Amino acid sequence: MIEAQIHMWLVFLFIAVAMYAFASEKIGLEISSVAVISGLLLLFYVYPLVDSYGNLLLTPREILAGLADPALITVLSLLVVGQGIVRTGALEKPIRVLITLRRHHPVLAIGVVLTTVMFISAFMNNTPVVVIFIPLMTALAERLHRPTSTLMIPLSYASILGGMTTLIGSSTNLLVSAAAVKAGQPAIEFFDISVPGAVLAITGLVYALVVIPKLLPDREAVTDGSAPISGKQFIVQMQISADSPLVGEEAIAGQFPSLRNITIRFIQREEKLLLPPFDDMVLRPGDSVVFAGTRKSLTDAFSDNPQIMSDFHNIEESLESETNATQTSKDQTLAEVVIAPASRMIGRALHQINFHYRTECVVLGIQRRSRMIRTSRMTDIRLEAGDVLLLLGSRNNVMRLRNNPDVLLLEYSTRELPALALARRARFIFGAVIVCAATGAVPIVVAAVAGATAIVASGCLNIYQAGRAIDRRIVLLIWAALALGTAMQATGGATFIAHALVSMLDGAHVAVILSFFFLLVAFFTNILSNNATAVLFTPVGIGIAKTLGIDPMIFVFATIFAANCSFATPMGYQTNLLVMGPGHYRFMDFFKAGAPLVILLWIVFSIFAPLYYGLL
Repeated sequence: MIEAQIHMWLVFLFIAVAMYAFASEKIGLEISSVAVISGLLLLFYVYPLVDSYGNLLLTPREILAGLADPALITVLSLLVVGQGIVRTGALEKPIRVLITLRRHHPVLAIGVVLTTVMFISAFMNNTPVVVIFIPLMTALAERLHRPTSTLMIPLSYASILGGMTTLIGSSTNLLVSAAAVKAGQPAIEFFDISVPGAVLAITGLVYALVVIPKLLPDREAVTDGSAPISGKQFIVQMQISADSPLVGEEAIAGQFPSLRNITIRFIQREEKLLLPPFDDMVLRPGDSVVFAGTRKSLTDAFSDNPQIMSDFHNIEESLESETNATQTSKDQTLAEVVIAPASRMIGRALHQINFHYRTECVVLGIQRRSRMIRTSRMTDIRLEAGDVLLLLGSRNNVMRLRNNPDVLLLEYSTRELPALALARRARFIFGAVIVCAATGAVPIVVAAVAGATAIVASGCLNIYQAGRAIDRRIVLLIWAALALGTAMQATGGATFIAHALVSMLDGAHVAVILSFFFLLVAFFTNILSNNATAVLFTPVGIGIAKTLGIDPMIFVFATIFAANCSFATPMGYQTNLLVMGPGHYRFMDFFKAGAPLVILLWIVFSIFAPLYYGLL
């Protein structure tokens, strides 16, 4: 008994040190996580935990088992599936529908998304729901000119809040119901928790919409270590081919619908120079369109109508250009290069340097940093040192420009264009994963792994892109958290604290004990996994209720709500880990945003539950 208590206190020490290391970030999160696992292995090897017969109660296999935990495998697989959705631009159409709401108010658009997430999460597992909406939320943030770091945590929280309103909303709810039945209590019905769950969910949603964006920092500029893309304009030229989707398009109020947010300088039609305004003008094959546009407006045009990229290749009038464009249609990358000071390209126009023949990249636009270029066509501009070329090519060809002495590749500027030709394929795979997981046809881990495999096998992602979708911080953080949870259960630490709470509150009103029980479970769900906390505290709550002589189901419901309050740490729930990378969050960001939410829900529950359950 004494030895078990020593192990318990040593595990408490490990948890305290780990939480400090994760929060301070003085040491890298990866190193801290591995150090926790290594420390636990050493502790229980040098000072093993054994029962009265000398049998090991905690082995290295059990400490390390978290790496194969279905929750971890599910998260990693769904990250790959979600990246496939992003890579193929499969959610562009839903995004445009939501963007129309910004005309009224940006908060309305965000509120609609979060409310939708919360509602869907009430009826299906919230992990795939978050995977669906991560790319949508990223694009929404970009269109609304808001940093993604202010939206990703609210997305995760909305899914968790929705999950506490019905029996099937979260795996935590089902585990608590099963543990209650095992302890001799009746099974929880589908809507038994809906009323108090809805009160907590709506409170949390208002907090996520109004307060959280003000608490989170703007980390938009540190995406994957890259710098923000310039908003300066490029001079761009394209030749309308006979099979171009722009043929027959008519200008409306001086703008062509497929070239929105782009300023057309002039159109050269045979020997005529057509100047704005272009009201009622119809584009014809052979027209040479010269315009000024930012990189963002060009990317939007490609996303809306990817076929127009062939019109840029026609400028070079090269068979090789057209062939290469077809071969790399699924692997297109935009990048910027600067003309080097001693470049052989200085003083020469594009048609004189055979740029595509030498690099297999197509020049889409030219930008002169010192002044706006006022010349006629892009192909007639004589290049100067410091000019920026906007290029389109395969990733391999773009990366080869690192060794080109004539240009300097701005690596932070490289962005892969969505492979829209594969969007339908990605949507089908993604839909199959969601349907299988939501209906229970197969376990979610099976559906997720199969979906990730299909995304790669179908060509929606290559191995390199799939590997980049997996954040090693997520892997190691979950691994360390699961190892701590295993050690804590084996040493009896959580049970010790629960019984200490009951003893401390001996003689207090039942509403006070229920309130503090909620707070205790909410605390542990942010350290252990929510599922482990739910299973551990359900019998403890039932025992407390029987001691107090009240309906045990009240404490069972309190366990469900409190175990779902996993907002204050990234390892509190897997949806927090899903948004950690896209939102560029640190450990303390979750604490700043989530700890007040936990306190808020605790206060609301402490006031509402005694009234609702008639404890006063």
